[in-house]
Amino acid sequence: MLNFPKITINGVELTTGQAMTIHVALQSFAEYLQPQDVLGDDDHGKFMRDGYLNGIQEINKIYIEAV
Repeated sequence: MLNFPKITINGVELTTGQAMTIHVALQSFAEYLQPQDVLGDDDHGKFMRDGYLNGIQEINKIYIEAV
């Protein structure tokens, strides 16, 4: 089994299963965000999409370094 990074929310450390759930949910959200206009084709929608994808990419880097 992979050693998932420890995730703490409000002082509560998540179990491995919970951490895996967060990881899978992020990857699913990233896949959902692939179409350019998924959050609208205006500047705000594109800005939000890019921001979410950047955040997920940063989190993925942390996961990769920890595993």
